[in-house]
Amino acid sequence: MAARWTHDVRRRLTGRPAKAVLVALTVLAVAVTTAFGLGLHRQREAERQRQDILAAARQSALNFTTLDYRHYERDSGNVLDGATGDFKKQFAAQTGQLTKLVAENKSVSKGQILDAGLVRSAADSARVLVVADSEVTNKSVPKGQARTYRLQLDLVRRDGRWLTSDVEFVG
Repeated sequence: MAARWTHDVRRRLTGRPAKAVLVALTVLAVAVTTAFGLGLHRQREAERQRQDILAAARQSALNFTTLDYRHYERDSGNVLDGATGDFKKQFAAQTGQLTKLVAENKSVSKGQILDAGLVRSAADSARVLVVADSEVTNKSVPKGQARTYRLQLDLVRRDGRWLTSDVEFVG
């Protein structure tokens, strides 16, 4: 009796229902693996975007806090290259006046980024807080003066680049 029962079970397991279960399990395994892979890909893309935003904000803040009267045109050009919108228009409009002021005072500012943190981000916009130190020398302070800046930068994605659309001094 036991032999017959084993034979019946073996026959059922190798029949069509067993094949259907095997196919269903295979489809389920592929679906779970695909979902896991897509989730991992999305996670990596989000981290890459986060790093791109932070790198752009750090560079923009560094450009903004590093200016030298001996090559102010190049330095202000670096700021404008990473800017867009109203911020770019305002900075460009003030460049002539700032060039004269910086040259008269022989101003040099060497920025250093201490930290940056992402406040919020979307597909094409982000807000970043940046803490920067700068050593400033000019006619009034020839030996230099340390300054710390806390900046809030709003960035937008244009043509594959993150550009600064607004800068505010905070704290």
